[in-house]
Amino acid sequence: MGAWRGGGAGWARASRAGDDNGASSPSVRRTSENDKTSAHGDPLSAPEGPPAELSHAPRTGTAPDASTPAHASTPADTHGSTPGGTPATAETTPASDSGAAHGTSATHHASTVTSPDPVLAPGLALVHGPLTPVVAVDAMGGDHAPDEVVAGALAAQREHGIRILLTGPPQRLRQALSNLGAAGELRIVPAEDNIAMDEGALASLRRPRSSVAVACQLVRRGDAAAVVSAGSTGGIVATARLRLKALPGVQRPGLAVVLPTHPHRTVLIDAGATADPKPEMLVQFGQLGVAYAQLALGIARPKVGLLTIGSEPGKGNKLTRRAHELLAADQPHPLDFAGNVEGGDLLAGDLDVIVTDGFTGNVALKTLEGTIRFASGELQSAVTATRAARVGAFLQRRGLRELSHRLDTESYGGAALLGLGGTVVIAHGASNAKAVTAACVLAADLAKGEITEKITQRLPAGRERHFLRRP
Repeated sequence: MGAWRGGGAGWARASRAGDDNGASSPSVRRTSENDKTSAHGDPLSAPEGPPAELSHAPRTGTAPDASTPAHASTPADTHGSTPGGTPATAETTPASDSGAAHGTSATHHASTVTSPDPVLAPGLALVHGPLTPVVAVDAMGGDHAPDEVVAGALAAQREHGIRILLTGPPQRLRQALSNLGAAGELRIVPAEDNIAMDEGALASLRRPRSSVAVACQLVRRGDAAAVVSAGSTGGIVATARLRLKALPGVQRPGLAVVLPTHPHRTVLIDAGATADPKPEMLVQFGQLGVAYAQLALGIARPKVGLLTIGSEPGKGNKLTRRAHELLAADQPHPLDFAGNVEGGDLLAGDLDVIVTDGFTGNVALKTLEGTIRFASGELQSAVTATRAARVGAFLQRRGLRELSHRLDTESYGGAALLGLGGTVVIAHGASNAKAVTAACVLAADLAKGEITEKITQRLPAGRERHFLRRP
């Protein structure tokens, strides 16, 4: 039960994000129009090409140069051969004015590697054969950045084969890697600015070249498949909305967290991304949560519930009453809607997805965190108070160990920001190295499972208007 001691870390750090500060961002796929815009100095754009200064990775299992589009090349080792042993040639090609040559911007040159291997999807790389997502990690986000973040990212690459790109001040990150005996083992994309933990959504405008903004830009350009950050939730959500275009049909993104229910886990969405949504957005949150539960939890047909103050259909405010009607109505991809659920049933495990607005979800999540932290501390005190209690705890050590693992916040990774044109995982602000590693694994799994494509399939391309028939 010691997993909850001294910190109060939760399943995912979620705070209210500025709902009205987002804006349409450039497309995930790189186009000549986007490159021209950035070449003319758009103040809200991160650098169109990652800076040339990158730390070198080892010869085996390294990611391609961050200045090289992942969809235009396959990685080659330092001897100039592809993973399959086929010789490859490296060449530097100047970009044309339109930025179309090899997908580079108008103001940068890119080093590309040509090989007979098939073209890779954006953000994917070859590691001993199988496709592996490249994860951009905001090394300056979190209470313990950059040391714990770098340690967790390093473990993700070493133990799980996930390709990592660190964004942050190169000198500080190189020092952190040297302290871990891993100098040059992770790639570094320079970003001299960062969003502080006490800054909110407006920081995305004040700091357009922060470490999380550069990480999002790598996903937008196709050089990475996912972003991981333990920084300010409001800043991350606003920055991601500026850099990563919303998926077709998605009005607002939703923050999905996993609750430690038994026998299987439950997804709570929204946990803080959109504090004041419309009823139609709650319906979309249900679709986002279903796609996430199917991919992350392996549930074929998730049951969906609406969090409100009573189980009866007429209970709640205008938002929840209207959302109940829409969730129960026919949809192109119908939900298995089970009705309303009260706050006392959040951990009952009867539902797979629980839908709510960001304000209520955030309050509910932090209430659960505090309750579980208190109960865990009391249980630990009770089982160690007397000799007989300690003997009983020893006899029940397997069950207690399983319970401790299920309540261990560090094993959940973080919250997934769903509905954008890229995978974004927000870890708890107090994340240590183990939690950062779990967040990288979660991000890689979601990117590999094509979570954005699954969401796109479940939502209509345009904004849908709901008209209900009166009985």
